[in-house]
Amino acid sequence: MDILFYHPTFNVDEWAALLQRHLPQTRLRAWQPGDNTAADYALVWHPPYEMLRGRVTLKAIFALGAGVDSLLSRLNEHPDLLPPGVPLYRMEDTGMAAQMQEYATSQVLHWFRRFDDYAALQREVCWEPLEEYRHADFTIGVLGAGVLGGQVAQSLSRFGFPVRSWSRSRKTRAGVESFAGADELSAFLHGTRVLVNLLPNTPETAGIINAQLLAALDDNAYVLNLARGVHLVEEDLLAALNSGKVKGAMLDVFHQEPLPSDSPLWRHPRVRITPHVAAVTRPEEAVVFIAQSITRIERGEMPPNQVDVARGY
Repeated sequence: MDILFYHPTFNVDEWAALLQRHLPQTRLRAWQPGDNTAADYALVWHPPYEMLRGRVTLKAIFALGAGVDSLLSRLNEHPDLLPPGVPLYRMEDTGMAAQMQEYATSQVLHWFRRFDDYAALQREVCWEPLEEYRHADFTIGVLGAGVLGGQVAQSLSRFGFPVRSWSRSRKTRAGVESFAGADELSAFLHGTRVLVNLLPNTPETAGIINAQLLAALDDNAYVLNLARGVHLVEEDLLAALNSGKVKGAMLDVFHQEPLPSDSPLWRHPRVRITPHVAAVTRPEEAVVFIAQSITRIERGEMPPNQVDVARGY
């Protein structure tokens, strides 16, 4: 079984060794320009157009991440990027949910315990105990209720916060109030103190965190963007921070990555930045999912997480 591999930073030898452990009959090779030799499967991240074009003999393509927006966005430029009839799959959790839970929980608790305020007081050499926030007044709203968003919402509810989610369709999760569809977005935002974004990147969600949405949040709100930079209108967030409507923001993703050195986000006193590390693909866990999926395909079954190209996830 021949598998093509392309990732701009991952070590192909590591992935080959891991795949051999789970699928001994597998031969993994890194794609190089000019490689037109047939293959059964492809594992990709930001693949070159020439790698996938015309490969109609592939049984499946696996995107090496939970998001496939970067690949799908190139379809506008190259409509034949994905071979017709070849299914595309994205990673199913593969350790990302746990990472997202750690990131989101640590930051929400940081704000809830007012560590941001105490850091500001420390810079002023000021010893001043502050009034505690109450759980009941710290409603957390999670945009997106898929595998990652749903598990983040549930993990936060265990700390006693009121937690709600908003998604395209209604979800049922213990301890999480569900809102769905455009008609319920306003109700979801009303009373939300902490906004956590884990939406998929689709044409409908681009720019969704804008001035109008931020204005609908509780005063002194917090914004945590863990999904994609295109969801957030950065200028609107800066305006909301400067007006005091938004008290703080933690951003892991941006319109342009790496974030340009002249971006005012770097220097804003109430913005914290990480370089798109909230959840990364872990090869050991990703290979288990891929091996199980290939085994199912070889048996004539359909594995989970096939991407609906029209919907974008």
